[in-house]
Amino acid sequence: MYRTQILLKEKQYEFLKRLSEEEKKSISQILREIIESYSKKSKVYSLSSLAGILEDTESDGGDHDKWIYNKK
Repeated sequence: MYRTQILLKEKQYEFLKRLSEEEKKSISQILREIIESYSKKSKVYSLSSLAGILEDTESDGGDHDKWIYNKK
């Protein structure tokens, strides 16, 4: 894990503090969960966001034995 500092408005801090007390979790844990939820919605870390970024013009998947077993 990485340690970081952020500046919050008073209203934001009070929200996190109240939520932290209600859920019996640290503010850090609440923030990690919020970030995780946001990243899933925005597909920042999802595999589907990577689909198609690399294309192989030599292989279509049907010749996988050739690539796995180095057969020519």
